[in-house]
Amino acid sequence: MCIAYHPHAGYGLLDGIFRNKKYETKEKELVERAQDFLEIFKLENIQNELAKNLPYGEQRRVEIARALASDPTLLLLDEPAAGMNPREIMNLMELIHFIRDRFKLTILLIEHQMRVVMGICEEITVMDFGEVIARGNPKEIQDNPEVIEAYLGKGAAHAA
Repeated sequence: MCIAYHPHAGYGLLDGIFRNKKYETKEKELVERAQDFLEIFKLENIQNELAKNLPYGEQRRVEIARALASDPTLLLLDEPAAGMNPREIMNLMELIHFIRDRFKLTILLIEHQMRVVMGICEEITVMDFGEVIARGNPKEIQDNPEVIEAYLGKGAAHAA
């Protein structure tokens, strides 16, 4: 987790090479900040594991936590639920809600699983072959005949 903080460490190459007082002080701060993040995301029990050895859902949790460690103003999640089982997807959705509430962060989600989109998003833009066909809240999107037609085919909006 510390690697996400190093660009903001506040010490230079020579400080790192000679491990001077500035380096020692900043490095201690980075480790403390990383520990705080591990606790926030409930990752402290796996902090010594290689990410590649973790279950897929935990790998995603680590990736998202690492991205947030750089203190972004916007979090882009591109297909975060891809390849996850239903339990991992539920955990991911809870994590995204937590992030939104805790960090007051704008999240741009690109996702094809409608259950995830409808369960997370407050505002949705639906695109079909690069063209915006609908914008609105989840209820407005669910009731939009253009969206139903795009996903279920022509005539589906009348059957719904």
